[in-house]
Amino acid sequence: MKIRAAVLRQTGLPHPYRQSRPLAIEELELAPPGRDEVLVRIRAAGLCHSDLSVINGDRPRPLPMALGHEAAGEVVQLGDGVTDLQTGDHVALVFVPSCGHCMPCCEGRPALCEPGAQANGNGTLLSGARLLASAQSEAVNHHLGCSAFAEYAVVSRHSLVKIDPALPFDEAALFGCAVLTGVGAVVNTAQVRAGQSVAVVGLGGVGLAALLGALAAGAREVIAIDLAADKRQLATRLGATMAFDGGAPDCVEAVREATGGGADHVFEFAGSVRAFETAYRITRRGGTTTTAGLPPAAAQFGLPMVNLVAEERTVKGSYIGSCVPLRDLTRYIGLYRGGRLPVNLLLSHRLRLEDINEGFDRLHSGEAVRQVIVFD
Repeated sequence: MKIRAAVLRQTGLPHPYRQSRPLAIEELELAPPGRDEVLVRIRAAGLCHSDLSVINGDRPRPLPMALGHEAAGEVVQLGDGVTDLQTGDHVALVFVPSCGHCMPCCEGRPALCEPGAQANGNGTLLSGARLLASAQSEAVNHHLGCSAFAEYAVVSRHSLVKIDPALPFDEAALFGCAVLTGVGAVVNTAQVRAGQSVAVVGLGGVGLAALLGALAAGAREVIAIDLAADKRQLATRLGATMAFDGGAPDCVEAVREATGGGADHVFEFAGSVRAFETAYRITRRGGTTTTAGLPPAAAQFGLPMVNLVAEERTVKGSYIGSCVPLRDLTRYIGLYRGGRLPVNLLLSHRLRLEDINEGFDRLHSGEAVRQVIVFD
């Protein structure tokens, strides 16, 4: 079938993207689903920094590639072997398919699925197939097994979670990346307990989702840190007990003084060495620093080893919030429906597919929290 999709053919084009237009809306040929695959009509897709890092070249991917990985949609066609979904079901896409058989999957860590990571790096579906092609029959790579900036997508059954059909698609899309990553980092990776203190460095969609997750987990105080005043203000409206300018020269000292030596758990979502350094320095003795930011591959940070040992510090990485998608996505939607995780407040813009380059300009400049392309 023929579909319209946002295709990246060259990375590192200059800003503003509304002029250089790294993403072109192209007509592609999409092959039907194979075994254990599903054709999904995409109804909403979120713009994420992970997409931006591919566009700007920080995270190299095979090109050309149809981008997009945070989305929700409706099942249209089932491939052979798919028996637990029906046409018309509403689903959220998850950007690491889990095979269920490799060692990480067997250990209950599907976010680290080895075949899933290999397929994502190669630009294929979990099966190894590429089902997208240009009008000139040129193979087009899949982005994280999803390629969701498109009218339709074929994805592995293992990239889908069935969701409540009462949940609007534009809100549902956020759960596949921003919510899984942010809330999961809090409750799965760091395992924040009620009464502990939390600080969040980097208040994009994922960081603010983590802030909401910390509040839902019962943190006694939640400190918000970002360069942008409007995001700090939003964090305060969402329930942050304190907010600090991450660019202020005395930021670390101010946070440590306000918290009596630092926070129990500090999360970094900005994807920069400077942000991680801030996060580490505002973590209290015996505390845990968790990062889910994705900096350029060459970024390095030197840990002060004496400090790490003498203060019994813990440093953790978190990918997709260390989530088990079938378990966690459903739980987080339940918290949202119960009023304890108001992720709909993170939606800052709704836009058309044709406006995607302008959307990434806003994301790059920090003008947006979470933008969602809505397909009518």
